[in-house]
Amino acid sequence: MSITAFRLAAIRKEGTALWHLAWPVLVGQLATVGMGVADVVMTGHTSAEDLATVSLGTSIWMTVMVTVSGIMMAINAVVAHEVGSGDLTRLPHLIRQSLWKGLSVGLIACLLTNMAALLFDCLQLTPAVHEKATLFLHVISIGLPPFAIYRALYGYNTSLNQTKPIMLIALSGLVFNTMLNWLLIYGHWGLPKLGAVGCAVSTAAGMWLMLGAMLWWVNHAPAYQKSNPFSQWERPHWPEIFSLLKMGLPIGVTYFAEVSAFSVVGLLVARFGIIAMSAHQIALNFASLMFMVPLSLGIGLITRVGQALGEGDPTRARFTAWVGVGMALTFGCMSAIFICLFRQAIAATYSSDPAVQEMTIRLLLLAALFQLSDATQVAAACAIRGYKITRPPMLIHLVAFWGFSLPLGCLLGLGLVPGWLPWAPFTPMATTGFWVGLVLGLTIAALLLLRLLAQLSKQRIVAAQA
Repeated sequence: MSITAFRLAAIRKEGTALWHLAWPVLVGQLATVGMGVADVVMTGHTSAEDLATVSLGTSIWMTVMVTVSGIMMAINAVVAHEVGSGDLTRLPHLIRQSLWKGLSVGLIACLLTNMAALLFDCLQLTPAVHEKATLFLHVISIGLPPFAIYRALYGYNTSLNQTKPIMLIALSGLVFNTMLNWLLIYGHWGLPKLGAVGCAVSTAAGMWLMLGAMLWWVNHAPAYQKSNPFSQWERPHWPEIFSLLKMGLPIGVTYFAEVSAFSVVGLLVARFGIIAMSAHQIALNFASLMFMVPLSLGIGLITRVGQALGEGDPTRARFTAWVGVGMALTFGCMSAIFICLFRQAIAATYSSDPAVQEMTIRLLLLAALFQLSDATQVAAACAIRGYKITRPPMLIHLVAFWGFSLPLGCLLGLGLVPGWLPWAPFTPMATTGFWVGLVLGLTIAALLLLRLLAQLSKQRIVAAQA
């Protein structure tokens, strides 16, 4: 066999192993995001007011939820390294402490979400939208404590290569959420017609259902007998919890930097009216749906890279990382083409309002453009986390989104030029200007993370050979 054929065979083998691990995660992620898609689609066919309510509430809810998800992701790399080393004796203790961490993080997130409703006072909202959006956040925040605990068990399952239970539980949650949406949004079967607030009730209830299913599965399935965290009771061990927080908080900040940039754009777009808010939410919602594939590959990369390093094989870890990044980039190209070709059908699926459809079609072109950089940056960042390195990616995302993307978006979208200029160099681009800033921010993040991954993987190999 030639060297080229050998390399292709190795890439194919690694790609197959990564996809085998990632595809159930993908289905689970799509089901989880599908709850948000169902919320937007189902309210989009009620009224623009309800859709605007979901857009505003989701901007804050998604920011908090994704940040919590990042904070809890530390357990993925920790468990993967333990599994790679072949020693599972510490796993029950680590998972129990991660559960305590999840409870604490979830309660704090619930409080912060309720406080975030005060942001609506700063926006020029109609009284009806303001009232509904505030109630939306108060209700949906009840789902954050179970979600944080669920993510601890999610990371445990993923790093044990047990991804199919995640898929089945998430699919059950999607079915439950959609059915309850149908009942509460439209008021079927004699239930009250809650509109947008019905989405919040459904999502919060779905989080509790998914946690209950996960707890039952981990406690009863044979795959967890050697590391069952429920074999005994254990009080919080704060040094261990703080150690997990030390690793997880930078990931949470990384996720916050990216998602909050999109959410802040959503809040700023609110000044352009309900049509702009709705189009922004639809384009972002569909782009988030496409993002689930590279994100799932990235979650699989944390496990594959972490296990290779736990086995003491940094060369395989680097190979795994670059195969994963290549797979994510390939999908990014495919999704960009898909969005460009079917943007009109996508807009029509989400809304029947012609004005909303027209603006959505324009924004989807920019959403297609950032598929490449978005897929690349998430895969590279997750591969780096497999090395238990979390702070440098955090700094890169903060610079890319808050140091560059948002300021540029305000400059282009609102025309906020320096006061010393005696003229306006361009006409404000409104919503489109913010999206141009997001595209460039993602590109900067992708390039810097690729460089960091190359340096880090090379250093580990050199250190192992020394």
